[in-house]
Amino acid sequence: MDLRLLPLASAALSPAQAAALRAAQKALAAQAAAGGAVSATGAQTAIKPQATPQPGFGEALRSALREVSAAQHRASELQNRVQMGDRSASLEETMVAMQKAQIGFQAALHVRNRMMQAYTDIMNMQV
Repeated sequence: MDLRLLPLASAALSPAQAAALRAAQKALAAQAAAGGAVSATGAQTAIKPQATPQPGFGEALRSALREVSAAQHRASELQNRVQMGDRSASLEETMVAMQKAQIGFQAALHVRNRMMQAYTDIMNMQV
């Protein structure tokens, strides 16, 4: 966020309004520099540091790949149970699990292909 004071058009505001606006801008800039934030009502609140950092792209990708792997493992287990004649595993549940695993794998493959294309495009850029 840019905290510089903006020039005011004197024709749009009276001198008293312009002075009040500049004073408010200076107060906000001072509060921001001191580490505080101002809410929409004008009350100052302290900026709280986050205890846990937000997961980045790499962690989100790892998590998605783990989920795809788990779905494939579950589909494989259900398929084996159906083939062995286990009555507790239904064919419908197995087919749904297999389709979920296939869709997840295809989505992961598309993400990988897009990432490789982006990497290739960046490497081919002229500097």
